[in-house]
Amino acid sequence: MLVSGLVRGLFPHVLTPPSSVVRVFLLLQNNHVVRSTSLYNRPFVEQFEETPLLVAVLTYVGYGILTIFGYLRDFLRNWGVENCHVARERDEQKDFVPLYQDFENFYTRNLYMRIRDNWNRPICSVPGAKMDLVERTSKDYNWTFEHTGKVVKDVINMGSYNYLGFAENTGRCADNATGSTHKYGVGVGSTRSEMGNLDIHEELEQLVARFLGVESSMAFGMGFATNSMNIPALAGKGCLILSDELNHASLALGARLSGATIRVFKHNNMVSLEKLLRDAIVHGQPRTHRPWKKMLILVEGIYSMEGSIVRLPEVIALKKHYKAYLYLDEAHSIGALGPRGGGVVDYFGLDPKDVDIMMGTFTKSFGAAGGYIGGKRELIDYLRSHSHSSIYATAMSPPVSQQIITSMKIIMGEDNTTLGEFTQQLSENTTYFRRKLREMGFIIYGNNDSPVVPMMLYMPAKIGAFGREMLKRNIGTVVVGFPATPIIESRARFCVSAAHTRDMLDTVSHRSETRTHTCTRHA
Repeated sequence: MLVSGLVRGLFPHVLTPPSSVVRVFLLLQNNHVVRSTSLYNRPFVEQFEETPLLVAVLTYVGYGILTIFGYLRDFLRNWGVENCHVARERDEQKDFVPLYQDFENFYTRNLYMRIRDNWNRPICSVPGAKMDLVERTSKDYNWTFEHTGKVVKDVINMGSYNYLGFAENTGRCADNATGSTHKYGVGVGSTRSEMGNLDIHEELEQLVARFLGVESSMAFGMGFATNSMNIPALAGKGCLILSDELNHASLALGARLSGATIRVFKHNNMVSLEKLLRDAIVHGQPRTHRPWKKMLILVEGIYSMEGSIVRLPEVIALKKHYKAYLYLDEAHSIGALGPRGGGVVDYFGLDPKDVDIMMGTFTKSFGAAGGYIGGKRELIDYLRSHSHSSIYATAMSPPVSQQIITSMKIIMGEDNTTLGEFTQQLSENTTYFRRKLREMGFIIYGNNDSPVVPMMLYMPAKIGAFGREMLKRNIGTVVVGFPATPIIESRARFCVSAAHTRDMLDTVSHRSETRTHTCTRHA
């Protein structure tokens, strides 16, 4: 009764008269700089250049041509002229209810397969600043691959989320993780609530709470499940979830599993968010018009495909004014932003208590696995007994826990290191690399301080060409296209790391320029 009462107290809904939050927008060329003496303590600069009309038209034409040829090849496959490698219903099962519709795989068969060699490349080394790749070839146009037995050495890694350089097999983190393996073993073989609660897990959670500046925290073995399995424990029928349109799939899945009503606001658009909050208060629930039991805002710290940073001061101002609750996903921002590496809250100099649920993952800046949720002690106690990730999931592996503990202490300056040393190096590398690409004429998306650097390609033909040409120059990067991005906004995504040297970044920027010219001729 006590826990349920505390939870009800944590998530009530109070009606307040709508009122706008003061915002001052300054338009400076193509940059949108948000300034408010009461909300922001630093310039907030993000760039999202609109796709040129000619480029948009040519991109649509490119996808149209690919679609026409896709239908032609499907016609040839249907008549046996061309081999079909996809899963198909057997002839003797034609009368059965089909497992899937052929058109569902149209994009995979005819577009993705043409450039599939740019993904799932096998790595045979530590994915640090440089890595080794297993060379592979395909004799059937990327339907299957064969290893040649050769290894591509010293590929500059611009694709991994190794923001602070802790993905390593030597040094303090690796040594301590090895010692933890000798002491505890690799697996636990039980849930935390049964026989899998080790002292190292409790040490980790206490350290995370201290690092975040919150009362308590809870660690989970999988970052995706931290969102998808905990949001349903925090919201349900009669609740309203307000979600950014570019939120990660784990947040979207968690919101859908909760059974709550979901409304989506435009990316990082506070006018759109405030309108939804006002409408929710004025109109209440559909049909009954009763007040919502609670209103929960879902946002991310850094959006991994756009490179943008959430306008957290404004979000907090809105959530306070309209008595909503805030769920902040810091998967990409924790460790990578702020003078102490404390994420987007530290970056803006805000009070962690203003964020009701602080979520993050250990898979990026900490070079490990899993995720966490931090907040009030009552919240964490409730999740321990109501979260599916807590009750049914196996406890985090001890060496993974030790990796997180060691790397977090290094970030905090508690392991004979300087506070913020790695975060400062990452910030310098990010600023340098972004400036270098802009000077060379590339169109770069996102915030100036974001280590996620999307470089626009637009044309579908350039997606595959860019990845292949960069690998020929010993640079590994991620290329992304539709449906992961809007159809006219295909891009290459660079992830900057504190482990990168200036020479590496210069090499990448220079070879990106030569590669772009090469694939433009090919396209």
